[in-house]
Amino acid sequence: MENYLCKGHKALEELKDDEVIRKRLLIDGDGAGDDRRINLLVKSFIKWCNSGSQEEGYSQYQRMLSTLSQCEFSMGKTLLVYDMNLREMENYEKIYKEIECSIAGAHEKIAECKKQILQAKRIRKNRQEYDALAKVIQRHPDRHETLKELEALGKELEHLSHIKESVEDKLELRRKQFHVLLSTIHELQQTLENDEKLSEVEEAQETSMETDPKP
Repeated sequence: MENYLCKGHKALEELKDDEVIRKRLLIDGDGAGDDRRINLLVKSFIKWCNSGSQEEGYSQYQRMLSTLSQCEFSMGKTLLVYDMNLREMENYEKIYKEIECSIAGAHEKIAECKKQILQAKRIRKNRQEYDALAKVIQRHPDRHETLKELEALGKELEHLSHIKESVEDKLELRRKQFHVLLSTIHELQQTLENDEKLSEVEEAQETSMETDPKP
């Protein structure tokens, strides 16, 4: 795009140079010495005015007509070139405006493409984030399954709580029974010790009675 713009500016500069050349052509014909022909025409006119004989005047007159015809031809050719250059300049200006419009349109398209690229990048990023989040969600059960598991765990915990209470009641019962058993054993042991002591006393009495003489 910048190359087209540079070419357009260069074309305008060339048009300015052509304008200078065109003005010089109007002054100097086609650049082949029209100013010299005009000077020659003036000299021929002066000679014709100062001619002494009719033949010399006629000769100078023919020269003036020939020189004037050449000048008119050169002038006509110069005007044609000038008109052609004007049309070319108009064409260059039209092309330059078209190039400027194309450049402006290209800049707008580039800006729009940049916006579309940024939007596409955002969409791609969002999709990647959504995919990652979906993978995380898929690794975990859904809410319904989670509630069912929580309900099952609650029931299991309640069942275990009942089992614990039952075990504690049984343990308390066994503790009481063990305490009663210990008390019974202790009482039995005490009874046995008392019976043993009583037996020893009775045996001692019997022994004493046997050793004592009869009256």
